[in-house]
Parts: sequence; C-alpha cells; structure tokens
Amino acid sequence: MNTLVIDASIAVKWVVEENGTEEALLLRRGSKFIAPELLVAECANILWKKTQRGELSKDEALFAARLLQASDVELLPTRVLLETATRIACELDHPAYDCLYIALAIERDCRFATADGRFLRKLKEGHRHQFRDRVIGLTDAAKGFA
Repeated sequence: MNTLVIDASIAVKWVVEENGTEEALLLRRGSKFIAPELLVAECANILWKKTQRGELSKDEALFAARLLQASDVELLPTRVLLETATRIACELDHPAYDCLYIALAIERDCRFATADGRFLRKLKEGHRHQFRDRVIGLTDAAKGFA
C-alpha cells in the first residue's frame, strides 16, 4: 500500500465538497495516510474559516470535524521534525508549519501530497528541486487511482 503524507488541504476535501474533492477521495482507494499532529489544528481552523465565510453552518462544520476525527490518518508527533522543518523553511523562505509535512515525508521516505497551489508553485520556483521528488500535487497523486 502506498504511504502518503497529507495536509489539511486534502483531508478537508474528504468531508467538505469543494474543488478537488473527487481527486482527494480517489486517493483513499489505495493509500495509507500519515500526517504530523498539526493536521488536527489545521483542519479545525479550515472548518472554522468556512463557517466564518458562510460556506458551512456550525452543525456542518462539527459533523465534518467528527468525520475527520474518525478518519484513518495516522497522526505523528512533530518534535522530531523540528530541526528538519526549520531547515526546509529557511531554504524555501516559507512558513515552517507547511514544511513539517515535507520533513515527515523525508523521515518516512514517502511522498507528501497537497492541494495547496501556492505551496506547490513555491516548490517549483528557482533551485528548489531537492523537494520536487517528495511533493506531489493532488491531481497528479490521484491519477494513479482513477
């Protein structure tokens, strides 16, 4: 079974219909998912933002949170990723919390799948090729399961 590190941009698509939901659901067909514990806070924040923007009611957000809470994502501690994530953040000039996902992919020798277009574009800029083999966009990740 294919192991993927996923972030909240993918996990939330499992429980909230939005652009990319179909692809995110395809990943569930043949992947084992892992993520840093940070995923919990990021998913909760996204659900809260969606209520603030009127995209979800409070009840819908709470139901989505319960579904995510019961999902089969293995959550892993972030402490051991601190140094690597900090190094990556400095190299990319990008927020360290996103870099925790890449650090976990490096530690577990697997790929990190994300639907975060801004992050993907940043990784393709300049001389950031050292992470290109670790990071895959949602559309490309889902192609293997269509």
